[in-house]
Amino acid sequence: MTGRQRLPGQRPLLRTLLVAAGWTVVALGGTFALDPFRNYQLALVAAYLCATAGLTVLVGATGQLSLGHAALMAVGGYGFALTRNALPFDGLPAFVVALLAGALASAVVGLLLGLAAARLSGPYLAGLTLAVVIALPAVASTWSTVLHGDQGVHIAFEGVPDALRRVVALEQWQAMVAVVVTSAVVTGLTVLRGGRFGLRMLAVRDDEVAARLSGIPAGRVKVLAFTASSVAAGVGGAVLCFVAQTVSPGAYTVGFSLLLVVAVVVGGLGSILGAALGSVVIVLLPWLIGRLTANLPADAAQRLDGNLAVLVFGLLLITVMAVAPHGLHGALVARRRRRPSPDVPRPTAEPAPRKVLVPTEEQR
Repeated sequence: MTGRQRLPGQRPLLRTLLVAAGWTVVALGGTFALDPFRNYQLALVAAYLCATAGLTVLVGATGQLSLGHAALMAVGGYGFALTRNALPFDGLPAFVVALLAGALASAVVGLLLGLAAARLSGPYLAGLTLAVVIALPAVASTWSTVLHGDQGVHIAFEGVPDALRRVVALEQWQAMVAVVVTSAVVTGLTVLRGGRFGLRMLAVRDDEVAARLSGIPAGRVKVLAFTASSVAAGVGGAVLCFVAQTVSPGAYTVGFSLLLVVAVVVGGLGSILGAALGSVVIVLLPWLIGRLTANLPADAAQRLDGNLAVLVFGLLLITVMAVAPHGLHGALVARRRRRPSPDVPRPTAEPAPRKVLVPTEEQR
């Protein structure tokens, strides 16, 4: 066999870019057909997808479990907000600079956690990342002069550019920006996972000792993978800050961090499309529950608010793990494989051979 062999799941770079561009155009066109609230939900899905895509690549490709991606989103959001408020200019250039600052801040924190992740694994790494989320409110309160404590940091109002103000509403503009940024993040993660570095991550995940013996620097691979995943989560936090116009520690709790893990598992661990499905679930499911409980009495609705969503997420996780262990995306792939192709002729059953009765000596 000549040429470089491509493993299953890998795509040529040009094909990846074309697919990403196609989905981006479709999503941007879809914003014109959605009302303001649906565009707001689309922007939330895009922001969450950055974090879940980074998390699914980290867990699925390297086997490193992180329970602290909500804190990494908060770092990106704070970096975006503080930089945006400090810039002397407005508009799209200010957004790009603030976005890069948020990504850089999350990369630094992710690098520090990645250095620890190179030495830890399993519950130890999960406990370390979970401790970061737990410590987030204390950090915000300690540096209250900069992070403004529980109130968070509010950014200057980011309106629609003057050239598009008559055509595009605010929610649609935010959704369009979120879609473009998320498309870039997802494309980068796809290229990273489908290249040589992706093969190294899989080798470290499958057998770290064998990977080291074959010359793969397992520690460096873990650090870089954690850093890349942290950057994706930080960009998601920056996009969420851009949409909400504020960032505070109350939005990035332990429950939200665990919800990101649930989204990854429900959608399909290791699959970016599964991460997208999981992001849609964690945005739409609370909204659907709110619609169902809206007609209940005020006291019952208040008791169910928030608690019912957690219960439904738990039941959904148990159901998916029992029915489709590989998540929603894995179930769709398995169903597609079981479906016969229309181009392949179905085998026809051959008639059973006729039995020939040979008379015995007595019958003769």
